Amino acid sequence: MTGLSPVRRREVLTALRQGSVPSGNLDVLAVGIDSFAPTIDEELATVAAGGSVFKAVRGEYGAGKTFFARWVQQRAMRQGFAVAEVQISELETPLHKLETVYRRTTESLRTSAFPPSAFRSVIDAWLFEVEEDAAATAAGDEPTAEEVGALLEQRLAAVATVAPVYPMVLRAYRTAVESGDAVTADALIAWLGGQPHVAASAKRAAGVRQDIDHFLAMGFLQGLLAVLRGARHPGLLLVIDEVETLQRMRSDSRAKALNALRQWIDELDSGRYPGLYLLITGTPAFFDGRMGVQSLPPLAQRLATDFTTDARFDNPRAPQIRLQSFDVARLVEVGVRVREVYAAGASDPVRIRSVVDDDYIRDLARAVAGKLGGQVGVAPRLFLKKLVVDVLDRVDLHPDFDPRRDYALTVSTTELTDTERAAVSPDEIQL
Repeated sequence: MTGLSPVRRREVLTALRQGSVPSGNLDVLAVGIDSFAPTIDEELATVAAGGSVFKAVRGEYGAGKTFFARWVQQRAMRQGFAVAEVQISELETPLHKLETVYRRTTESLRTSAFPPSAFRSVIDAWLFEVEEDAAATAAGDEPTAEEVGALLEQRLAAVATVAPVYPMVLRAYRTAVESGDAVTADALIAWLGGQPHVAASAKRAAGVRQDIDHFLAMGFLQGLLAVLRGARHPGLLLVIDEVETLQRMRSDSRAKALNALRQWIDELDSGRYPGLYLLITGTPAFFDGRMGVQSLPPLAQRLATDFTTDARFDNPRAPQIRLQSFDVARLVEVGVRVREVYAAGASDPVRIRSVVDDDYIRDLARAVAGKLGGQVGVAPRLFLKKLVVDVLDRVDLHPDFDPRRDYALTVSTTELTDTERAAVSPDEIQL
């Protein structure tokens, strides 16, 4: 835990101060999910070998679904994967319209080397690999445009059968880059990424007219997976977070979205998307309730998993896995880890550990849970924010600050997220 660099430590603590999940170094905070690591790594290896995987993660509010998804993303990127995270919404990103899901995927795409959006960087890396391979097989030092184009077509032959325009646009993009036509290159990469309202002149340069629709996006996703492999990324981990929002949609939109999810699972099973690991997260109510998965029996059958046994005996290889809600003991464990991360960079680490000892962390955890009506499961985010901002920072900044004497915990409704408000009735919050 103390092996983090100053920059990484600051990133973790800054995210906790803001009440958000850190973007990296999540192993230092991972409590209670280590048992999933072997299976996740096995499934990533399956995807890297050309397979595909679907995984559903269920958990109550505060169980750490987003944290788990980011933790899996971190493990995937360590193995060279590209990752993307998409939030579903009825108006902006409906699940049944794959063109919008594809666009959000390219917008959030990132790798260990490139932050979002890494889409253009991945395309450029792939083209560079094509040119290098063409040069290696060419008679001369510099391959001709025809030789590079032929190899490009060969690499995308499988994709061209379902989305012929994909290699066409890639070729036109390469031509625009080489000729210095930045405007056309920018427009074509935007169109490849699923962006609407691309200039007609740029599309004409590539020999295309249409915008990307649902069916074309299916081929473009295959194209992205092929490009990622060519750019030496073994696959893509795509996270669709908080799918329980589907329950709040109109019945027709919800039915289309659930059926789209069923189609995704079937297409992954059929091998249509080699190199794709699709992970969704949702609450038990989404998976078990009549407004969610259970309203579409074929989908319910595909996700059916027995959770009647003790959680200790859960099968992490099942299509659906569950996260256990936080209890006080787990809150204390993660609080101690955060204190150690903080102390490693504090001006007086001994004082940090002495004043904010394990007993105080336990008292604070119980107090935060008490302010939330005793619902420990929704407390982690707020507890860690209070621990860092109200306690550890003050102990570090003020030599005479003693949280037991000088700090009284307060919680206001403005500090709570929508999900926390949904899990805790305002009448239960003690102000």
